[in-house]
Amino acid sequence: MGYMHKVFLSGKGVYGCSHCETHLSKRENITSRQYTGQFGRAVLFKNVVNILYGEEEKRSMTTGFHIVQDIACMGCKKYVGWAYVKAYEPDQKFKEGQFILERELVHDVTRDWDY
Repeated sequence: MGYMHKVFLSGKGVYGCSHCETHLSKRENITSRQYTGQFGRAVLFKNVVNILYGEEEKRSMTTGFHIVQDIACMGCKKYVGWAYVKAYEPDQKFKEGQFILERELVHDVTRDWDY
């Protein structure tokens, strides 16, 4: 695999890794703020950039079983959340292809946090 170039997101409301500030997503990509992760509050995003994927695994969550992949920041390799690959419950299918970023592990790198 060759060199992976980081994507730079412009404008306000850019969420980045709390450790290295690598850009991960924008406020306009938020689907919901009503989630809880391993470290407390979490946010569901429809699009995330500059991430590395872990192995797929089946997890039991409060909304049922899901196939997920942990995601890490491309810049520092630190865990930042997970990606939904498959949802088994019909009412949870909307999560497929979306991402959870843990609020404790990301922040607004433009200092325009609207939360």
